[in-house]
Amino acid sequence: MQIHSLGFNDFYEDDFSLIGIHTTLEDYKLAYLLNKNLKINFIKSKENLNFEKTEKPSSFSIFNYYNKEYDSDWVLIANSSKRENQTESNELLLTTETKTYLIPEKKKVDFFIKVSGELGFDFITKIIDKVKNIEQVITSYPIDKNTLKSKDFLIF
Repeated sequence: MQIHSLGFNDFYEDDFSLIGIHTTLEDYKLAYLLNKNLKINFIKSKENLNFEKTEKPSSFSIFNYYNKEYDSDWVLIANSSKRENQTESNELLLTTETKTYLIPEKKKVDFFIKVSGELGFDFITKIIDKVKNIEQVITSYPIDKNTLKSKDFLIF
């Protein structure tokens, strides 16, 4: 009798492209400019990507778009989460800020665009060029997902 076991990789869809974006814009402003320049429709997700049961609780904003023409899901996600910590010391209220990264090995990337589906390299290159043409974007480029240690955080 033949036995077949299923592993994690049997359920994980590895068919996506990843674009890194460097900008000082807030998430909603970047989503607006991407919608305008790429002629798409990112919509703010009702839920953020939350990591509450970790040493450093964090929340990352998410915007979603589904492209019917290419049958692809697009996700714009922030790479960093800021949290204020307040402590009392000698009757003074001290506030510090903790910054957590979704993909720690890419700390300089401010946002990621994850495009799921079988899209060609030329299509992704055109998207990157259009993103680079946005005045408030410093740069954007493709990221090889296979080099990321934390790529499991991109499963959502």
